[in-house]
Amino acid sequence: MSSGSPDKRRKMETALNQLKKLTVVVADTGDFNAIDEYKPQDATTNPSLILAAAKMPAYQHLVDQAIKYGIAKGGTEDEQVANTMDKLFVSFGLEILKKVPGRVSTEVDARLSFDKEEMVAKALKLIALYEEAGISKERVLIKLSSTWEGIQAGKELEEKHGVHCNMTLLFSFAQAVACAEAKVTLISPFVGRILDWYKENTDRKSFEPHEDPGVVSVTKIYNYYKKFGYSTVVMGASFRNTGEVKALAGCDLLTISPGLLAELSQDHSAVTAMLSVEKSKACDLEKIHLDEKAFRWQHNEDRMAVEKLSDGIRKFAADAIKLEAMIKVGTQLFFFKRKKKNHAQMAPEKLNNLFIAGKNAWCEKRPVIEGCISS
Repeated sequence: MSSGSPDKRRKMETALNQLKKLTVVVADTGDFNAIDEYKPQDATTNPSLILAAAKMPAYQHLVDQAIKYGIAKGGTEDEQVANTMDKLFVSFGLEILKKVPGRVSTEVDARLSFDKEEMVAKALKLIALYEEAGISKERVLIKLSSTWEGIQAGKELEEKHGVHCNMTLLFSFAQAVACAEAKVTLISPFVGRILDWYKENTDRKSFEPHEDPGVVSVTKIYNYYKKFGYSTVVMGASFRNTGEVKALAGCDLLTISPGLLAELSQDHSAVTAMLSVEKSKACDLEKIHLDEKAFRWQHNEDRMAVEKLSDGIRKFAADAIKLEAMIKVGTQLFFFKRKKKNHAQMAPEKLNNLFIAGKNAWCEKRPVIEGCISS
């Protein structure tokens, strides 16, 4: 017996399932346990997401393993922390790849955003860690800030090393054009952060999805890429609501937070393709070329993009610093526990009090991560 008419079945289908037929859905999270429920193709991470996930008790074992790896590599404290950070980012990526059939994006430290050579070196180190774990570089996207230096690092990684890159913190059309000319694999224009800026800096506080400045920006970029046949694909990112997501249905990829994925899975309204290659061919955009001088000038002319790129780099860098502080505390606790083991003859009560005092002293030095390290 039929379960219902085709029209009724379509009405019952969730917005998320409809969206998956039009675009590649990517999970924007470091919480890989949240990925199971929504079955995305790929997943993306960044320092802020990794920091949030690393604080969760469920992932403490990954932090501990990374700390042990960093200590075993030796070197100065800074070198140990850097090795631990790299290992931690890759460890989360490896767990995510157990959950998704496609690729994971792993980000290069935002503090390297203006150093092309260091970005390339860090990217190759991350890829080496994945390959040591048996993961091909084809399943990894290296995320780089869309500064001029970052874009050129992406170009070198793609051309010379066959490393696929995801250009992040992208807010201006100039950034998008430069990325396309560099032939990077993928860009991540930040829809929601563009909307945030317009709400904060203009009199208008609400927008319909098709008027949303972030949606308008991504639509223009998508149309430009498709009209002129660029190989770089577009992945809309940083969404504030499901209206933005649905307004970009048809985009190559969309990376969506678990919260919005949950909303889409409960939404049964119709989702139609808003972007398509056919529509892009009819747009009136003209092809342009940007060398470094032209890029810097055109990007500089976009106040929103200049401010949001700088702000994004600072915020990712700040979260990386918090994660480093957490790792330093964890490293000290590792040595403290080992010392505790070596002094087993000490009275248990005195030893426990000493351990607690040591832990509290370190947390007081770094209150931002107090409570994040389990004893």
